[in-house]
Amino acid sequence: MPDNNSDNSCGKLQLIPVSSLEKIFPDEPCACGSTYEQASMFLNERFSYQLAYYYDGPLLPNVKVTVESPLKPWITIRKTGLVPSEYPCPPLTDDNVLRRVPGLYPDPLYDIPYDFELLPGQWRSLFISVGSGCSLPAGTYPVSVFIHTETGSLLGSSTFTITRLDMHLPPQSLCHTEWFHADCIADWYHTEILSDEHFLLMERYIKTAVTYGCNMILTPLFTPPLDTAVGTERPTVQLVEVRLNDGMYSFNMDLLDKWISMCERAGITYFEFSHLFTQWGAKYAPKIILTSEAGRQQLFGWNTPGDSEEYRSFLSQFLPVLSDFVEKRGLKGRCFIHVSDEPQTEQGHLPSYQKAKAIVDAFRGCLPVMDALSSYSLYKQCKVDYPVCATDSIQPFLENHAENLWCYYCSAQFRDVSNRFFCMPTARIRILGMQMYKYNIHGFLHWGYNFWYSELSRYPVNPYMVTDASRRYPSGDAFLVYPGENGPVPSLRLEAMGEAIQDMRALYLLESLTSREAALKFLEEGLEAPLTFSSYPADSKWLLDKRAALNRRILEASQRNS
Repeated sequence: MPDNNSDNSCGKLQLIPVSSLEKIFPDEPCACGSTYEQASMFLNERFSYQLAYYYDGPLLPNVKVTVESPLKPWITIRKTGLVPSEYPCPPLTDDNVLRRVPGLYPDPLYDIPYDFELLPGQWRSLFISVGSGCSLPAGTYPVSVFIHTETGSLLGSSTFTITRLDMHLPPQSLCHTEWFHADCIADWYHTEILSDEHFLLMERYIKTAVTYGCNMILTPLFTPPLDTAVGTERPTVQLVEVRLNDGMYSFNMDLLDKWISMCERAGITYFEFSHLFTQWGAKYAPKIILTSEAGRQQLFGWNTPGDSEEYRSFLSQFLPVLSDFVEKRGLKGRCFIHVSDEPQTEQGHLPSYQKAKAIVDAFRGCLPVMDALSSYSLYKQCKVDYPVCATDSIQPFLENHAENLWCYYCSAQFRDVSNRFFCMPTARIRILGMQMYKYNIHGFLHWGYNFWYSELSRYPVNPYMVTDASRRYPSGDAFLVYPGENGPVPSLRLEAMGEAIQDMRALYLLESLTSREAALKFLEEGLEAPLTFSSYPADSKWLLDKRAALNRRILEASQRNS
């Protein structure tokens, strides 16, 4: 139980341990449904909880936070920051939201290198995590957190109990990519694109993504033609050097090789090569820069029709070289290629997408095609190897047993299905792991790991001030990390995505010990209706109870099998 004996001369500090799924707003009393003082985790799992606090006293700076626990070497304590949202959600968003009004929302997780301040009359939280690399054996361990004044007076303390279970989660089978925007990092840190400093910064961001379950990365062969207004361009990020001699192209892959080495060092397994045609229709070629004795100049772009003979000739020479590079680099089976993002049949994109894909199919060699598309008829006509379907349009794909099915959501998925807007409960993010397990989803894609631009990349924004792409996408859609001094600042939502994938791995562990039928039956035990992408328990208590029960069921199955 929390010990709230405090130094009365400083004011009273109230401490309440709550799960990682709670969002603590400064102006709303913490009202979790039940006490949360203990939990279990597997030996290679990451586990987090929060310590909500309310301070009734004058502003108190230089407060110290300490922890006593055998787990201490693997524990990080961060404070949950607040960021503004002018556009929390579209007007037709369903009722499974916490708020609809503009204001300050909890999201960034800041390190506490030395101390922090207690603000009067506000609810806040500390985010406490045990890393997956913890080497302590199975057992039950207390985690005691103490908050002191600058002079050492105890303001309050709280103890949480963590039981480490003597099993390991299986390796992640889900392919998971959060689109990585290299240009945003260069813009924020004012570094030369693809310089050594830029690579160093990017590696830090990629390592953080891997920590939370990302194992695939968007790789800019050429500047990705994504979220770019027609006729404009994003900063050039091109890993393939292109030269032209006597009508024949040559390609230098040294920077691409450096990128792949950096990503593998950071823990990335899979690579999705950037789109070869523009977004929303595949009508044009991406921006491609040519290197010559006279310098660098633009070869292709908005002035190049995607079905032009000159661009077809370029791809006929480039794609076999890329395929050969992938095979020689030992990357076959780990690389995918995009044609165009989100072609829409109702927008008349089918003819242009078909032409573009036919060109790619003719020369792509060992590279399978994966694209975000949500029209089943378009998928069938174009025979995409790895379809990536929006979660609110996925039913026809499921009913027809589409192979290698991925899913995604973005700003348009604001009714019924999982999403990550600031205004949504964290459980709405985490439920995705159990949903993807049920439907045996091959991969998950989201477009915004670190998109710190306005809509259509018209100008950079400060993500601590502008969280909605300049009032165009609901806050939380465009990025999962914030730019810190020397690397990324994670978010509550990123933590929840990592937990969702761990839930999925735990279900696969139960399946390996029993059967898929038994695991699915367990997943839906007690539900009034089957779990789907649009029908699921909305409260965090169900998720927490289900995960605790899942851990127990795994141990029971393991004991029976031993």
